[in-house]
Amino acid sequence: MSLDRALATAQSSVPECIAIGYVDMSTGMLLGVKTVDSHPSEVLDLVAAATADLFQGPNVTAIEQTFKKARGLALDNYHYFKEIIVFSDNLLHVFTRGKKYNNHATVYVCRASANIGMVIAKTRMAHSSIEDAV
Repeated sequence: MSLDRALATAQSSVPECIAIGYVDMSTGMLLGVKTVDSHPSEVLDLVAAATADLFQGPNVTAIEQTFKKARGLALDNYHYFKEIIVFSDNLLHVFTRGKKYNNHATVYVCRASANIGMVIAKTRMAHSSIEDAV
């Protein structure tokens, strides 16, 4: 399955999902996107950059290094933060770090009226098929 098709399938399965994107955080590139509305490329580029900041910003990296040191882990590619959920006035944003490619992330944007439990369950279910399409 192509990445575009995997994103479209995931978008249709996640409740009230109005946008989904797949980000390569090592390059800051948005590798794929599906939205119900058109958005300027500047906005989409900012989403990719913000995703990288959320998972790989200096403070997050410092927290992860501290946790690894405290637990005696020497795993360079291991990350504690797998999912980040952000609530805004009208939207729910779910950022999911890749399991297969931990420098990739999927961003789901849903209406705030969506059931948060169903959104989380469906994003977790969709994640593997998206990574398999890369």
